[in-house]
Amino acid sequence: MTARHIIRSILAISLLLTGWQQAVAQDALRDTFFKGADEALAVARAADAEFLAPRSFERGQKAYAAAEQALERGRNIDTVRSRAGEAEQYFAEATRSAELARTALAQALKSRDDGSKAGAPSRSKPLWDDAQETLGEAIRYLERGDLKAAKNKEIAAISLYRDAELGAIKSQYLSDTRRLLDDADRARVGRYAPVTLEKARLLLAQAERELNENRYDTDLPRSLAQQANYEARHAIYLAEIVGRISDKELTAEELVLEWEKPLQRISGAADMVPAMATGPTELTDSLVDFIENLRSENQQYQQEISENQVRLADMEAEISALDEKLGGATAERAALVQRLEAQARVKAQFEEVEKIFTRDEARVLREGNNIILRLVGLTFDSGQSAIKPENFDLLTKVEKAIDIFPRSELLIEGHTDSYGSDDLNMRLSQARAEAVRQYMISAMGIQEFRAIATGYGETNPVANNETEQGRARNRRIDIIIRPNLD
Repeated sequence: MTARHIIRSILAISLLLTGWQQAVAQDALRDTFFKGADEALAVARAADAEFLAPRSFERGQKAYAAAEQALERGRNIDTVRSRAGEAEQYFAEATRSAELARTALAQALKSRDDGSKAGAPSRSKPLWDDAQETLGEAIRYLERGDLKAAKNKEIAAISLYRDAELGAIKSQYLSDTRRLLDDADRARVGRYAPVTLEKARLLLAQAERELNENRYDTDLPRSLAQQANYEARHAIYLAEIVGRISDKELTAEELVLEWEKPLQRISGAADMVPAMATGPTELTDSLVDFIENLRSENQQYQQEISENQVRLADMEAEISALDEKLGGATAERAALVQRLEAQARVKAQFEEVEKIFTRDEARVLREGNNIILRLVGLTFDSGQSAIKPENFDLLTKVEKAIDIFPRSELLIEGHTDSYGSDDLNMRLSQARAEAVRQYMISAMGIQEFRAIATGYGETNPVANNETEQGRARNRRIDIIIRPNLD
């Protein structure tokens, strides 16, 4: 290597070392002067100051950028320190303004959150954008200290957010049905299926009315919209069939025979003769009874399987423990036998209780040693908890069932369907359960400490809330009898 090359290498290394030293020095200065500004920026962002205090936050950003630029250009240290200090002050001011805005504009911010959860930014974009702009104006007025103007803008923003939210909810639940009805109108479905089509329109109008009155209880309007959707599709189907008859492509007799085929298939699966010489009513009733009996038998089998599994596990554990012992085995085995006898006694009592009720009065179920009386025949007036005289006979049978289990503990559970608000359903279910408890104490002579009433509202359905029959099953009182096995 020549002397010239050596000198060039030394100069290059020297320049690199100088640049590295300058970078290290610059990083050290940044850590010193920007620490407070960085912390204040993090706090401001956590307070959402960029949205809630845009004026102060923007000033902070500009001062921060000026401080960084001064540092990079090697300006006077005092200049860097001054600009970073300004940024820290502006960010702190933005945090205070954001906290004030969160308090002063709380209702608008809540409406904004509700609308966002409903999907308003995409489903009701024009209204949402107007609401966002109006809230931004309220924030700017508040930041300038004009509280009155800010409040006026907040009121306008709340109205816009709520309209956007309602529009989003309607879009979510009603838009499909509206499209179906438009399709039905274009296909002139009303000519051949006017009754069904009108039913769909009425259900849609009712769903929209329910949403207008209470947008936060969407169970009922959603169900109504689904029914409207079904009826609209049904109308389109019926119009096609009626149109074929009108055009003489299909006779009424052929249609009836075609519609009898599904019942014939179901009858075959149930091993029944599909007798429909005078219509499908008798066969339908027989099929319903057959299905109900299957359901009841299935419940019994499931209960027995569960019981046997628990009993087998208990016995295996007991026997395993006894085999490990030499002393006291006789007493342990005697206790096991006694418990098994108690379980057999409960099973016999359960079968005795089953015979007390008809299927329309109560379903009698078992969970382990507990007996559940699902009082399907106990009904209340809508929104009421008073026990009606027509239910006294059923409650007399309940008393007979309870008497079969002396000293048992009684749990009275109230349940509702999903219609109505959660709070209302919870209160109503509690009131109904308490009404049954008080009747048991006063009319049956049940000791107060034996009976506990609890309302569960709509939280424990036993059937589909989307059908009328399912909702009827979910509106119920369950009485759980916990036998004393001693």
